Amino acid sequence: MGIWDKVRGELIDIVQWIDDTNDTIVYRFERYNNQIKFGAQLTVREGQAAVFVNEGKIADVFQPGMYALETKNLPVLSTLQGWKYGFNSPFMAEVYFCSMRQFTDLKWGTMNPIMMRDAEFGPVRLRAFGTYVIRVSDPQVLIRQIVGTDGRFTVEEIVNQLRNFIVSRFAEIAGQSKIPVLDMAANYGELSEFLTKRIGPEFQSYGLELTKLLVENISLPPAVEEALDKRTSMGVVGNLAAYTQFNIANSIPDAAKNPGGLAAAGAGIGMGMAMAVPIGQALSGQQPAASGPAGTPPPIPGAAYYVAIEGKQSGPFDLQMLASQAAAGRLTRQSLVWTQGMAQWTPAGDVQALADIFASVPPPLPPTT
Repeated sequence: MGIWDKVRGELIDIVQWIDDTNDTIVYRFERYNNQIKFGAQLTVREGQAAVFVNEGKIADVFQPGMYALETKNLPVLSTLQGWKYGFNSPFMAEVYFCSMRQFTDLKWGTMNPIMMRDAEFGPVRLRAFGTYVIRVSDPQVLIRQIVGTDGRFTVEEIVNQLRNFIVSRFAEIAGQSKIPVLDMAANYGELSEFLTKRIGPEFQSYGLELTKLLVENISLPPAVEEALDKRTSMGVVGNLAAYTQFNIANSIPDAAKNPGGLAAAGAGIGMGMAMAVPIGQALSGQQPAASGPAGTPPPIPGAAYYVAIEGKQSGPFDLQMLASQAAAGRLTRQSLVWTQGMAQWTPAGDVQALADIFASVPPPLPPTT
């Protein structure tokens, strides 16, 4: 420090910090030889706190306001210095200004996937990320535990450690919660609140307060997400047999444009239409239906039936439910039913697979004369 810095330090009697950054947590006020003149004006702005350090020990802490630095305003420092009768000469002290505002939009995320066991998918790897907000809750603890003699302590110097806290606790909570992976999106709010409460004490040990933590996304590896997309697509398709027939029908105009026309493609299209139902059944995990009398495939064992009730389609119902309906009289031999593999709606009494349902049901009473 040059001669002009020394002179300027002796003439300046205002101790203050105007923060022109958005990431500084602690700033050490620079004075020549750390000398502060008797009666100097200390200005602590809103969102700040000033900490006086004497010979490596924290002395006095000032909250927002304006102070004349005299013996009565520096009780701890006066005791340390032994000023029983006041003083009129410059005194030695370091002044650290702490920003007490909230530091927002800090990022956290898993650098490596988290292994956990899911009830539906088994062992899975998860990635998660989000944001959090901190503020200084105890300047003395922060300076004593973290800052030390750093002249300018920024957010970047501590975010890695804080991120490790969050990721570690998130892994524990996600593993213990037993929440299915596909249901986690509906529980982001609860996870965020629980993490905030769980990690709060660890931040407090650094003199910091975790005011808010948000879980913004939890994702699976790309290969698993691709498989889920395919599974979702199959669910959207629904009736795979009808979907196959629809695609074949759409191909007819294109076949007509070929040199051979429909005649050349007819055999292929006919074969495709014949194979549509068994292909759809195979894709949906069902066994192909065997041919029955009159070329109508019999219903699939254990299949679900739709029932026409008051002109509206109801169901599907399995055999046990149909038996209950028949016993209650809501399903009769004349009720129209249909299941996959049937050519058209048919009276229940004419369906061989439903014969056992009506075996113990008496026929309708003859009309009275």
